[in-house]
Amino acid sequence: MSIIIKSEREIELMREAGRILAEVLEALEDYISPGITTLDIDKKCRELIKSYGCIPSFLNYNGFPASLCVSVNNEVVHGIPDTEHILKEGDIVSIDAGVIYKGYHSDAARTVPVGSISKEAQKLIEVTKDSFFEGIKYAKAGHHLYEISEAIQSYVESFGYSVVRDLVGHGIGKDLHEEPQIPNFKQKRRGPKLEPGMTLAIEPMVNEGRYDVYWLDNDWTVVTADGSLSAHYENTVLITEDEPEILTLRKA
Repeated sequence: MSIIIKSEREIELMREAGRILAEVLEALEDYISPGITTLDIDKKCRELIKSYGCIPSFLNYNGFPASLCVSVNNEVVHGIPDTEHILKEGDIVSIDAGVIYKGYHSDAARTVPVGSISKEAQKLIEVTKDSFFEGIKYAKAGHHLYEISEAIQSYVESFGYSVVRDLVGHGIGKDLHEEPQIPNFKQKRRGPKLEPGMTLAIEPMVNEGRYDVYWLDNDWTVVTADGSLSAHYENTVLITEDEPEILTLRKA
């Protein structure tokens, strides 16, 4: 496994890609409301990314036809935006997007309530987000990659939820997907030792029910096998000499 260590110049470019994506996702969170279509979200995302002089990482990536993935309720990831999917009060929607800035990618996802949602749905969103932060407690030089994986799984399962097994996080940089793969569940080995300059897209995908999933006929959209709700939270993270730096969160 060859994990690319980024130079200071590359890290600065990825910081900017991350900053832009964080602002795009915040704007999309504010935009999402009952009555809009998932294609409306895609159009808004494309406009926002273009306004920064950037390119959507996902558009035409391996043939994906949109600028972001929009996954609703029991859709785990890779939902394709269209005009038929109209958001309604009580839905939860995961938005997953990336930005290319001067040849370098950022990647992040959020799960957002549509209007007022159930307490159960809100809890799933919160646990998914919090599991990311539990995982990155181990995203430090000297720790091993799969310590992150185990921490995410342990936290999620303590609430009775399950972590998707068929999809994982990944390294990121000049390519949207680089080594290493980053499971959100415990591995038999410890995995590679983390070093400063590694950039990782860490992304818990959490189901309210069982972890089993399947792909729809479009070969992109992944849904829960039991029809339960699913939530997704992701950031691009830089390993440093000290605490991890989250590149796709707005600085306070």
